[in-house]
Amino acid sequence: MVETASAVASKTLIDVRDLKMHFPLTQGIIFQRTVGYVRAVDGISFTIERGKTLGLVGESGSGKTTIGRTIVRLYKPTSGQILFGDQDLATLKGEELRQLRRKVQMVFQDPFASLNPRFTIGSLIAEPMYIYNVAPRGEIRERTIELLKVVGLRPEYIDRYPHEFSGGQRQRIAVARALSINPEFVIADEPVSALDVSIRAQVLNLLQRLQRQFNLTYLFVSHDLSVVRHVADRIAVMYLGKIVELADRDELYSSPKHPYTRALLSAIPIPDPRIEKRRQRIILSGDLPSPINIPRGCRFHTRCPMAQEICREVEPTFERKEGRDHFAACHFSEQVTAPVER
Repeated sequence: MVETASAVASKTLIDVRDLKMHFPLTQGIIFQRTVGYVRAVDGISFTIERGKTLGLVGESGSGKTTIGRTIVRLYKPTSGQILFGDQDLATLKGEELRQLRRKVQMVFQDPFASLNPRFTIGSLIAEPMYIYNVAPRGEIRERTIELLKVVGLRPEYIDRYPHEFSGGQRQRIAVARALSINPEFVIADEPVSALDVSIRAQVLNLLQRLQRQFNLTYLFVSHDLSVVRHVADRIAVMYLGKIVELADRDELYSSPKHPYTRALLSAIPIPDPRIEKRRQRIILSGDLPSPINIPRGCRFHTRCPMAQEICREVEPTFERKEGRDHFAACHFSEQVTAPVER
């Protein structure tokens, strides 16, 4: 049965269209003039269905965190649309933006920096509820205790300060704060990268349990493809401000269509020393180019082992490839294969 356009639209919670975030470079102290731009996000589009998770991966400097901060409007986008339902987050301001932020929350990467050390964790979790009047004031402390239980912390911790907790516990507190005003959409910006390996699985399992419990929609930002595979339904791979591949999780791992994705997959460790020693590895030469001076043609051609003359001159189109909703931007995507484990 073919779905109508309205049915598809009703499933979509976030629809990002041609989003750009360029930061100006200025010279001078008194009379500043713009001499260039850092093109951190340079025209990306994607959608996220209600109750689903989109994983956003790429190396440092690719623009992942900038996308998250732009969607939540910590940055005002240079151009493009961020459609949340029937509202465009990119154009909202004032009270309209403040009210919509109740539905869109963010869990930041560093749990040691995202919590104010002068406040108890009870105050940190309760403050958004006071601001948005989500419950009668007499019930907020009880609701705060309930949130602590939801994220796996003891109620008696409510009057303690952030420095009294471990990294994993602080990230649980940050999750509880994000959930305190009943959001629909949560941006998780590398929520486990600052945590010990032994704690990561606990936080990831917590996020998945909360998603099922509250029907949350996630944008999960990470540089680790093995972590994203555990939580995401679809995965978008970023390189130098652009999404170069977008596909369902299993299809991306089994049949990548971009050489950058293939290189990232080959770097995932395998917990078997015999396979790890023999398997094929793809080592990319050179560093990520500067977003101030982006290469002509395909942005990846300076490091791509498959690059040819057309790659240096013509930017590939981000288009549908073989498979269900599988998109990539590569002139030779049909020649890309999954990394071989020998």
